[in-house]
Amino acid sequence: MTQGLTAPPGALRTEYPFVLPRGFVDERGVAHREGVMRLATARDEITTQTDPRVRQNPAYLTVLLLERTLVRLGSVPVVDALVVECLFASDLAFLQDLYRRINQDGHTEAEVACPACGHEFGVDVAGDASGER
Repeated sequence: MTQGLTAPPGALRTEYPFVLPRGFVDERGVAHREGVMRLATARDEITTQTDPRVRQNPAYLTVLLLERTLVRLGSVPVVDALVVECLFASDLAFLQDLYRRINQDGHTEAEVACPACGHEFGVDVAGDASGER
């Protein structure tokens, strides 16, 4: 049982929407940027660490953890290991950071400071950044 994106105030938030910097490009050339990641469970962490692919290549742990915790990615029917493997490096790094933030820090906000005036404020790194250049 998980709380959705609109959990009541005070309820545990378990799903986090995000927008990828570049997006997963499917076989038709469609970029999928918007998605949802859920909190990881103990089973997610344990099962992935005992997977033979992780024993052979420890870096593959990231792929399996993201495969298990990505609830949605655009209109991709199933987010599996192949989808995660085909992400651009910048999107993979973004999702690794998001995973760490929500599972260790419990939120997706980062404290930043304006380089010009030094004013400090919070930014939701998973929010609706355009990611376009």
